[in-house]
Amino acid sequence: MEYNVKTEGEFKYIEAGEGKTIIVLHGLMGTLDDFAGVVKHFSKNGYKVLVPELPIYTLPIIKTNIKNLAKFVKKFMEYKNIPQATLLGNSAGGHVSLYITKAFPELVDSMVLTGSSGLYEKAMGDTYPKRGDYQYIKTKAEAVFYDPKTATKKMVDDLFETVNDRNCAIRILAMAKSAIRHNMANDLPHMKIPTCLVWGKQDDVTPPEVAEEFNKLLPNSELFWVDKCGHAPMMEHPDQFNEIVAAWFEKNNIK
Repeated sequence: MEYNVKTEGEFKYIEAGEGKTIIVLHGLMGTLDDFAGVVKHFSKNGYKVLVPELPIYTLPIIKTNIKNLAKFVKKFMEYKNIPQATLLGNSAGGHVSLYITKAFPELVDSMVLTGSSGLYEKAMGDTYPKRGDYQYIKTKAEAVFYDPKTATKKMVDDLFETVNDRNCAIRILAMAKSAIRHNMANDLPHMKIPTCLVWGKQDDVTPPEVAEEFNKLLPNSELFWVDKCGHAPMMEHPDQFNEIVAAWFEKNNIK
């Protein structure tokens, strides 16, 4: 990514552009680079884009959960003096966005969710993480996408390194269990802010019926599909993703 990553105290983040604030939240094994296209597009079109690195691998085990990641984002917003923002989250980052909206509704005026957990998601499997098995990790990484080539060698290498670190592996499992515990089905009908759902038609982690359920339960949502796309539309089809979100922002006067 062409943007500098800032490190200030406990926060590591990307900041680009000026204007209405979008806070982007990555998934469980996601990185800041996953949103390169989002940062580039919206920072040049009247938005301030902030992408904080979530402390998934550095929180104490007992605090490695959706709730404490939401508290971390709240603390980050206070640090950056941002009273309210649009939250844009993928996978577990979408789940954190939902929890923030539930617990701290004053902080959020709109959401963009893509491949979000919070209702149902397929885990990496009962045997995950298989430490030491590179081919297994490669296969699992490729399965996240419609086009397996999207999972670059660097992406697979980084994931392999992560799951072979015992502390990281334990935290991944802790987060996966937390996602199951923090099911948001009963909370969604109370979230009345505008919400844009962007979903890959071939998402195998949070399948299409999950998107439809989100759209049914959220009172002010709109669902958009991206074809030939898996769990991360902003990575597989960044231009189409940005076009959908930009048009939705315009329609809902989010600027």
